[in-house]
Amino acid sequence: MLVKPTVSDLLGKVGDNRYALVIMTSKRARQIASGSPVRTTEKDRSVVTLAADEILEGQVTKIEETESEE
Repeated sequence: MLVKPTVSDLLGKVGDNRYALVIMTSKRARQIASGSPVRTTEKDRSVVTLAADEILEGQVTKIEETESEE
């Protein structure tokens, strides 16, 4: 369970879309687990918490995907 940062704090960073928050956090957590440098000064063992901290600090942002025209 994610206690800090709170889900409500994180939702403000992704536009109140819980699905987008989950996708964003999981993608970043996988990157950290694969060896990507951590962008936060927080020290934690959980890659999910590290990813959430980065989102809260604005180190990671959501990229809008656009549909390609055919």
